[in-house]
Amino acid sequence: MGQRKRWRDVTTGQRRRIRAAAGVQFLLAAAAWGDLAHRPSAQVRGPKWAWALVIAVNFVGPVAYFAWGRATSTGQSA
Repeated sequence: MGQRKRWRDVTTGQRRRIRAAAGVQFLLAAAAWGDLAHRPSAQVRGPKWAWALVIAVNFVGPVAYFAWGRATSTGQSA
């Protein structure tokens, strides 16, 4: 295996991309957790605590919650 790069070894352009990706991840997670917190349990497919854990998974979790975790306002699938 190759050696791990340290932050000081990463170029400025790479640092910007890493920061942008991290920012998107945090915004997605914050939006998903916020929606989950304010959405009634009847409008969530499955237990809310499980979705809260899933949302913590980078990019995939928040996207999965928005795609499959929310039910329509009538409680039926979209």
